[in-house]
Amino acid sequence: MEATILTILALLFIAFVALGVYATVKVTKAAKRGVDRTLDQARRTVEDTTLRAKSFGQAGAAGELARLRLSLRTSMRATQEALQAGVGQDASLKESLDLFNRLSGHGLELDADLKRLEREPDRAWVAGQLPELTARTERITSSADALRRAARERAVRFAEDDLSTLSAQIDVEAGALRHWTDPEPAPGAATAGTAGTEERGRAAGTGGRTAGAGAGSEPSAITGPDPRLASYPWEKSARPETTT
Repeated sequence: MEATILTILALLFIAFVALGVYATVKVTKAAKRGVDRTLDQARRTVEDTTLRAKSFGQAGAAGELARLRLSLRTSMRATQEALQAGVGQDASLKESLDLFNRLSGHGLELDADLKRLEREPDRAWVAGQLPELTARTERITSSADALRRAARERAVRFAEDDLSTLSAQIDVEAGALRHWTDPEPAPGAATAGTAGTEERGRAAGTGGRTAGAGAGSEPSAITGPDPRLASYPWEKSARPETTT
């Protein structure tokens, strides 16, 4: 019995140790990735700043090489960020991202060539290579810009379509909220209204005959209707008395 308990405790201890080692390795790898991302970002920032300074501060082939590298890096980075941000919401951009990854291979090769030419001592030969390098840079950046702009236009179009649909639904809902109708009168109220109309008609006929009969003796006074003969829709009609 004691041996079994000791075995269980030993297994638990080994499990806890293994779990601790695993957690430590994961945390260490995550920290290393974070440090690597920070270093890469800092390195790119320094390189971009250096290239920008060379493109404005140096003339000739050196300044043109720096300008080409800066244009290439800026276009490729902006396109990569746009596609990676949009692929999570639009699965159709996955194919565009695959095409961009293929284009990135050509961009990296061109950037390496430009970087090597910055250290080339023969500036005359470098100047002769600039037209071809400029054409390659423009082809790659034009393709990257086309992908980025198409992805952004697609996202804007989807947003506009969704906004139009939402506006139409809101208009329908607003119209429904503003729509109201008077309640239909109850059957008893309709009967009362009909009976009241008939009573007013009979009273008007009787009054007309009385006025006609007394027209020769004295003029009749203009008086309002008898309140006892007035009937309203909300009043119940009196039941006729049955005679036996």
